[in-house]
Amino acid sequence: MKLKGSQIFFECLKKEGVEVIFGFPGGAVIDIYNEMPKYDIRHVLVRHEQGAAHMADGYARATGRVGVCLVTSGPGATNTVTGIATAYMDSVPIVFFTGQVPTPLIGNDAFQEVDIVGISRPCTKHNYLVKDVNDLATVIKEAFFLARSGRPGPVLVDLPKDVVAAEAEFRYPKKVEIKGYRPTLDAHVGQIKRAHQLIEKSKRPVIYAGGGVIISGASEELTRFAQLIQAPVTATLMGLGCFPAMLEGPTGEKDLNPQWLGMLGMHGTFRANMAVSHADLLIAIGARFDDRVTGKISGFAPKAKIIHIDVDPTSISKNVVVDIPIVGDCKNALQKLVHMFEKDPLENIDESRAAWFEQIHEWRQTYPLVYKQERDIIKPQFVVEKLYELSNGNAIITTEVGQNQMWTAQYYHFNHPRTLLTSGGLGTMGYGLPAAIGAQVAFPDRLVIDVAGDGSIQMNIQELITAVCNGLPVKVAILNNKYLGMVRQWQELFYAKNYCATCLDAAPDFVKLAESYGAVGLRASTPEEVEPVIREAFSIKKPVIMDFLVAQEEGVYPMVPAGKNISEMLLV
Repeated sequence: MKLKGSQIFFECLKKEGVEVIFGFPGGAVIDIYNEMPKYDIRHVLVRHEQGAAHMADGYARATGRVGVCLVTSGPGATNTVTGIATAYMDSVPIVFFTGQVPTPLIGNDAFQEVDIVGISRPCTKHNYLVKDVNDLATVIKEAFFLARSGRPGPVLVDLPKDVVAAEAEFRYPKKVEIKGYRPTLDAHVGQIKRAHQLIEKSKRPVIYAGGGVIISGASEELTRFAQLIQAPVTATLMGLGCFPAMLEGPTGEKDLNPQWLGMLGMHGTFRANMAVSHADLLIAIGARFDDRVTGKISGFAPKAKIIHIDVDPTSISKNVVVDIPIVGDCKNALQKLVHMFEKDPLENIDESRAAWFEQIHEWRQTYPLVYKQERDIIKPQFVVEKLYELSNGNAIITTEVGQNQMWTAQYYHFNHPRTLLTSGGLGTMGYGLPAAIGAQVAFPDRLVIDVAGDGSIQMNIQELITAVCNGLPVKVAILNNKYLGMVRQWQELFYAKNYCATCLDAAPDFVKLAESYGAVGLRASTPEEVEPVIREAFSIKKPVIMDFLVAQEEGVYPMVPAGKNISEMLLV
């Protein structure tokens, strides 16, 4: 039996197990929306296509599944580009479906025509323009396969209106074979043995974990590996949650895991940056040596041999030359390393690592993460600590970008993977609220909190109505300092306090704004009001905006100035 392209579209999504689409309709995709009520797939109507992209992103990061975004042609497609680039930089599996003008009109400057395939080519893993309805099922099958396999990423499928309206026999391929695409998942045992030998000789190892550990589902293997070789663990922003930051004692009390160094890099902890700077071996797993991690490359891990495990061979030795490259899936490589060290354990490991951990403990005690909570002014770090305490560390946290993001990374202790959703590579302001909505769609009974700044929250504030209309009780904690805080901090430190274009005194009343959307607005202006506001927000089964009036010129420290080694930190 022949089906229309619009019907084939939904039959393919059913085969892929898709449960939800984040989208916004338009003329080029109206045939698809006409078929939508006939299929048991949830559609979340957004208020801006960028919001749809970030919601699909949040859904994908929180679940590990492929997110789906559907928009129309022209401006509908171009409005997703920031979300596509965000997903591309952070290796998030999403399939973007964009409408397109009929194929005879392509290239004629037709109404709402744009070359979204050309525009998105630099920031997609792959993209397609479907020119024949007979190819539609195969293209969709390939798109989902590419999005989730190897190093995941966004794939775009452009759907001309006449292709969607045409008919074809529906046959969904059972498997995908793409010429030249063969991701190496199985880590080479010879390289694993070389790594084993180097680890045996090491006196001061550090494990440097990135988002690839979470993407591959390798958190348990990483934790076991770290225990076997008794190495401290640091993580990138994207890797937070891949290793337990806190340990629970016999009576339920929690304390920092002694193996946990915290985040490293520009706003990393003193102990993490110093440990990397003094290590004799750095074991990088699922990380790409981003400039915010390395600082001045010539001064990064200067005393260390480097092992690098990554599924993407182009990431290895791209920024930092390594000694032992291991191409493969992080989970696969870690399983092999764990097996080797369980079979052939390190001798006298506790004794040999004692001096190293003593030095790390000294760094932690001498220069811990600290702030001074003043009597009448709320410090933003205090708010994040209270969010952690009152959520018992069990929330899914999203962030916007800037100081709010860094304070969250420093003061909210992540114990589990897929509990921090944040724009790392692209640094996209406006990401947090729609990402929180995507996560809440995936986990309606979980506590989902977006930690935001008063600048970034306004980038996609319109999506608050999406949360309200869909009964999604996301909580937004605005650290309201009336500045574009991170840029202001740089202006303070390096531009003689020339606060040009960073003051946000002319801002909305966020409590009234929340109420106008049908959400709940709460405000805290003193430290004593912080905990009651958070408790009340958590008790309300509706979207809530918490407006915390925080210290206006508070900075994020430690901080590594641009062009400096990560050991050269500004501490206050």
